[in-house]
Amino acid sequence: MKNSIQRNVGPMALMLTGLGSIIGSGWLFGAWKASKIAGPAAVVAWIIGAVVILAIALTYAELGAMFPESGGMVRYARYSHGSLVGFISAWANWIAIVSVIPIEAEASLQYMSTWPYSWAHGLYVNGSLTPIALIFAALLVVGYFLLNYWGVKLFARANSVITTFKFIIPGATILGLMLTGFHSENFGGAGTAFAPYGWSAVLTAVATSGIVFSFNGFQSPVNLAGEARNPSRSIPFAVVGSILLALVIYVLLQVAYIGAVNPADVAKGWAHFNFASPFAELALALNLNWLAFLLYVDAFVSPSGTGTTYMATTSRMIYAMERNNTLPKIFGYVHPLYGVPRPAMFLNLIVAFIFMFFFRGWSSLAAVISVATVISYLTGPISLMSLRRNAPDLKRPLHIAGMQVIAPFAFVCASLVLYWAKWPLTGEIILLMVVALPIFFFYQRKTGWDGWSRDLHAAWWLIAYLPAMAAISLVGSKQFGGLGWLPYGWDMLLVALLALGFYYWGVSAGYRSPYLDECHEDDDALASPKALASAPG
Repeated sequence: MKNSIQRNVGPMALMLTGLGSIIGSGWLFGAWKASKIAGPAAVVAWIIGAVVILAIALTYAELGAMFPESGGMVRYARYSHGSLVGFISAWANWIAIVSVIPIEAEASLQYMSTWPYSWAHGLYVNGSLTPIALIFAALLVVGYFLLNYWGVKLFARANSVITTFKFIIPGATILGLMLTGFHSENFGGAGTAFAPYGWSAVLTAVATSGIVFSFNGFQSPVNLAGEARNPSRSIPFAVVGSILLALVIYVLLQVAYIGAVNPADVAKGWAHFNFASPFAELALALNLNWLAFLLYVDAFVSPSGTGTTYMATTSRMIYAMERNNTLPKIFGYVHPLYGVPRPAMFLNLIVAFIFMFFFRGWSSLAAVISVATVISYLTGPISLMSLRRNAPDLKRPLHIAGMQVIAPFAFVCASLVLYWAKWPLTGEIILLMVVALPIFFFYQRKTGWDGWSRDLHAAWWLIAYLPAMAAISLVGSKQFGGLGWLPYGWDMLLVALLALGFYYWGVSAGYRSPYLDECHEDDDALASPKALASAPG
């Protein structure tokens, strides 16, 4: 089946697609986790996170318009820097997205644990889901799997209902909490501080509290770039608009949460709040039983929408990685009737179970996803500017002005967020990004190392970047988990300067790779990008 892309999606539809994808389980927990780390200054953390993601998103918007294909985000670096950078980038993108599947199921079970039943209270104990809760979460993941097993359209039919929940319930939460019990003194004064744990904690909140994870849905308008009507205008409008509107919602949710908690509890410290279902428990404390009921319902609806969509998205990523000739051919098989890559779906199901076993709560897995997401975005700005330099003849439906400034800014910001995540998490995630290299070398050997020398030359910047960032994180200031060899403030300056150097090295290392010819092949046998993006995220 040939993929016939029609440019008939308007800017407003694109923006709503992005906003619906961004509003996922992050809104249920993000405000609590961010304030637990940074106190009331978590409001600033959301703004910083939005600026970082916005800069990165603009680079991918232009790339998405250039290469409108299924699983495209795992192929851009391959086009600009060859197979090795392409593989590391693809692996990082896949890890960042496939780990979202179990976190959505865990979010539902974590909210379920505060239901007014004794058996429910045993689902989440001491900050971790219990074995029985993990079984229920696994069944939810299987549900996400089955809804995609017979095609994306089965789930997309429920799009309007779920999207309505995604917008109405956060709005009701904001109004309910602000109008019922709002304590302005929680934001500072009368013995409390706006940034009680220092500004370094605010930066750490950006990296690990789920803020970056919460904005990750900007990919939906990018994935629809090939179907956008007048992409030079509608794509920037959709990407910028969805992120800014989501920022307003998240900031208002953060303000509502901070103002709703009891000032007597705030006096004990923001870090002591250990909610299992933050907004639902606050609603019950304020006798807003109707709001608590809606939140408990939405805790299944919104995460399930995201989990089901990401089950579809990750299967397309595996499909695209097989097209990169770095995975077994079976993962490129697409069901002839339903148009879904079922073997890839089974692989993602198994990996989702593995993540669920090792990370048994929303907070722990959100930190991993956030850092992995940042790493997965590092190649976007460099790939874009390298292709502008080495392949100027490529058709560009979207050409964003000022990218000479936006792209390096995005790369530096992503590097800083990676550093803010604190050692040892930074080093652990960087290690996770390279652990799959034996798979790459196995398939390189099968192809006779064709083009290996050129691809290796184009990859040295990334090979050097990852251990360099790990080393700085290890010896950095104690505020970010390091040994304290670098003083606070100067450590971030060093990271920024080093990142800027790696950025220009990466751009200059790119070349017009032969893999660019692959983007002209038919992106066959898959459900259209429009069908994929219509499912809520």
